[in-house]
Amino acid sequence: MPLEICTIGGFSECGRNCTAIKSDDEVVILDLGLNMENYVQYTQAHYDDFVKFDYQDLLSVNAVPNMSLINDWKDKVKAIVPSHGHLDHIGAIPFIADQFPNAPIISTPYTNEILTSILRDERIRIPNKLIRQNPNSKYKLSKNITIEFVYVTHSIPQAVIIVVHTPYGKVVYANDFKFDLNPTLGQKPNFNRLKEISNEGVKVLLCESLYARYHGKCPSESIARQMLRDLIRSSDCNGKAIVMTTFASQIARIKSMIEIGKKLDRRIVAFGRSLEKYIKAAENVQIVNFTKDLNIYKKRKDLEKVMRRINKEGADKYLIICTGHQGEERAVLSRIVGNELPLQIKQGDMVIFSCSVIPVELNLERRKNLENRMKKKGIRIFTDVHSSGHGHREDYRELIEMLKPEHIIPSHCGPEMSHHLIELALEMGYKDKETVHMMENGKRLLLK
Repeated sequence: MPLEICTIGGFSECGRNCTAIKSDDEVVILDLGLNMENYVQYTQAHYDDFVKFDYQDLLSVNAVPNMSLINDWKDKVKAIVPSHGHLDHIGAIPFIADQFPNAPIISTPYTNEILTSILRDERIRIPNKLIRQNPNSKYKLSKNITIEFVYVTHSIPQAVIIVVHTPYGKVVYANDFKFDLNPTLGQKPNFNRLKEISNEGVKVLLCESLYARYHGKCPSESIARQMLRDLIRSSDCNGKAIVMTTFASQIARIKSMIEIGKKLDRRIVAFGRSLEKYIKAAENVQIVNFTKDLNIYKKRKDLEKVMRRINKEGADKYLIICTGHQGEERAVLSRIVGNELPLQIKQGDMVIFSCSVIPVELNLERRKNLENRMKKKGIRIFTDVHSSGHGHREDYRELIEMLKPEHIIPSHCGPEMSHHLIELALEMGYKDKETVHMMENGKRLLLK
């Protein structure tokens, strides 16, 4: 059987992304991610039990990919290759990698740094070799398989489109990307290489479909930066506390926040473990140098000490960046609003959510509760000051036109969303079920 694809996770739901590519007797696993809603619910329910979670625990609540779907391929796995550092793409590696002890984990330096910090913080050891591979480079895995990383923009540094070169054609894995022509951090997508790959021939494209229902193109990250600047310019923030929150991995957004804080001549502080993790990782691989402009605090005793100092000196002298944009109960923002931490934010102070709400029931409920508590305090709330890291319909069209793949597989969502990408492909002349394939978790597709 020449080329076969098993869609392990992320095809019947949004999350726990995982795909296995089999070429003859060699298998490459692309992404090993968490279902974040299930993972957070389960781990927080057992937070006070002080237990270490294992693969079977997390599998029982559908928080990790079900690797038994490729039991017959397990001895053939040659590598695990994550596309970027978000937890729905790498978060299951600590719990699963030891099932494939001889398979190295090949990722970009930033993704590698994040994974290393997770393993260190959770005190998890895995037998796999960690290999750093720069964007826009190739790694020869074996005589017949080469892994290539093509740089692309997303909401995290060093995201890549993965190309698996096999004797039977190229498999292109575009599982989280946008085509940002004006990025605020890093370079533009490598369009030239994508066009070259097209000329070499693409057998199959696995393409994220999360926002295929949205017409047009995804706005640039520079738009989010301008939204933040305009908000501050147009608002009376003199004498007021300014608190900003966003995804901890959104390093480009944090860069814009720091620029605004400096422009306002405010001291900049960041509160939260995840912010510390992602910022330090970016600094360790020389993507940014934020700590010359801000101080980061993650331990409770440090948070409380600094917050009391801010109260004494006046919060209007600071710009505060913190975790908690989804309304997470244990995150810094919720604990401030709930008076569990000493920072005093009061009527007229500003809280800016530079993010979207991930549209799952748990997040929607928590954010609503958090905002209601803020309203009771008279806090001014600014929401959706944001630009997504995911392409929209015309970005997907552009990728398909650029690559001209023989086959297309929608990914990174369930059928209720992926059918929008199928509609687009049919509109572009592809044939339903012949060259466009709706997949589910556990399905296999043989490409002769």
